[in-house]
Amino acid sequence: MLIGTVVGTVWATKKDPTLTGVRFLVVQPFTLDGKPSAETLVAADPLGAGIGERVLVVFGRAARHSIGKGHDIGFQCAVSAIVDKMELEDGRMIGPVAAEDQPAPSRKA
Repeated sequence: MLIGTVVGTVWATKKDPTLTGVRFLVVQPFTLDGKPSAETLVAADPLGAGIGERVLVVFGRAARHSIGKGHDIGFQCAVSAIVDKMELEDGRMIGPVAAEDQPAPSRKA
């Protein structure tokens, strides 16, 4: 599993027949330092996430289950949740989109 930000959409007119009706998103993994990851991945999206939203991406059996087509699907990476909020160990609050992130509370000495 990983948390990532939707950075694009993939359109494919020719694809494996098991993927008919499946929407695909380009997802960039979330990093704790706030710098964009150099990596991206493509995930099936049964939920309707939009560009800029943070999502939970699952792989393998969990992904096939999320897509809802059982084991007979030619894809193993899927969005399984759209993130409302995350709280990190240092106190930062991560919102559903980057504009809603909040820094850690200042610590008094």
